[in-house]
Amino acid sequence: MSSSRPQPRPGVLSISAYVPGKSGAPGAAKVFKLSSNESPLGPSPHAIAAYQAVGQHLEDYPDGAATRLREAIAGVYGLDPARIICGAGSDDLLNLIARAYLADGDEAIHSQYGFLVYPIATMGTGAKPVVAPEKDLTTDVDAILAAVTPRTKVVFLANPNNPTGTYIPFDEVKRLHRGLRPDILLVLDAAYAEYVSRNDYSTGLELVAESENVVMCRTFSKIHALAALRLGWMVGPAHVVDAVNRVRGPFNVNAPAIDAGIAAVEDAGHIELSRAHNDRWLPWLSEEIGKLGLTVTPSVANFLLIHFPGTNGHTAQAADAFLTARGLVLRSVASYGLPAALRMSVGTEEANRLVVASLAEFMAA
Repeated sequence: MSSSRPQPRPGVLSISAYVPGKSGAPGAAKVFKLSSNESPLGPSPHAIAAYQAVGQHLEDYPDGAATRLREAIAGVYGLDPARIICGAGSDDLLNLIARAYLADGDEAIHSQYGFLVYPIATMGTGAKPVVAPEKDLTTDVDAILAAVTPRTKVVFLANPNNPTGTYIPFDEVKRLHRGLRPDILLVLDAAYAEYVSRNDYSTGLELVAESENVVMCRTFSKIHALAALRLGWMVGPAHVVDAVNRVRGPFNVNAPAIDAGIAAVEDAGHIELSRAHNDRWLPWLSEEIGKLGLTVTPSVANFLLIHFPGTNGHTAQAADAFLTARGLVLRSVASYGLPAALRMSVGTEEANRLVVASLAEFMAA
C-alpha cells in the first residue's frame, strides 16, 4: 500500500540535524560569541574590499569553475589548480565526496568525537556511519583500522579534530593510510591546520600528492575569517576531482566568495597576525582556566574544550547558563557525546579575560 505523502529515502529521518552554536545572549548588554571558532580579528581588509567591489556586478553569474581562486590557492601552496575543487564551505565538499563515493550499504568511518557533518553526509547517501573509539579524546589509528570492513569506502579524519582540538602526528596519518585498502578514500579534513605549530604535524599535502586515494579539505571560515561567505577547497588525485566535479553544482561558489577568497589567501600578513593572536591566547586560556580547577584538553587549534566536574552544581549546563547571562556565548558539545564539557573559541583579549574572570566566579559559587 502506497503512502499518502512523499517519503524521504531510508535513513534520512534517522539523521540528527546539525545544530550550530548559539549566537545570542538575551538580556546581555554586550555579547561575545565564542561558540563557532570564528576569528576574533576578522577578515583581511583586502578581502573585505574585494567582496564589496563585486557588489557592482551582482547580475553576473560567477565563474562556475572558480578558476582564479583555484589558481590563487595553487600559487600559495604550490599545487596544480586542475586538482583543486572549491565549494560552499568544506561542508559542501564533504557532502559531495559522500555523494560521489558512497551508496546504500556502504560504510564510512569517523572517530568517536569527529565533526558531526561526517555522519550526516554519510547517512544522506544511504550509507552507514561507523564510529571508531578515541583514546584520550584523540583519534586512535588502530581503532579506525579495526573498524574497516569489506563495505568501507571512505574514512573521514579531522586533524586537528573539532571539538576536541587534539591531533595525530603525520607519522600516524601515514600509518593509517598504509593500513587502508587502495579502494578506500581517506579524507583529511584540515580546517584548523593553519593554527598548528607542532613539528610532527602535517596537513597531508605530501600524502595527497603521492597517493591515488587521499584528498584534503580546507576552509576559509577559520583563519581567513570568511565564515559568512561559505568557502572551502579540496585537493586530490585527478580521478577523484573528476568524480566530485560531476556531482558538484555548476555555480556552487558565489562571486563575492571567489574574489574575497583570492584576497584572503594571498594576504600572508593578515594570516600571520591571526596566527600570532592565537599563539598568545590559546596557552594563556588553557593555563588560567586550569588554575580554576577545571580540566582543559590540550588543543592545537583556535578553541579549547573545558571539562566541568559536575559536583557542587558545577556542571557544564550550569556554567553555560552562568556565562550566557554575562554575554559570553560558548558551545555545548553534548551532541558530540561530551555533556560535561563546553567548547570555547579563542576570542579577543577582552572576551578571553572576561571568560576567565566569570569562570572563577562560577567555580567559587
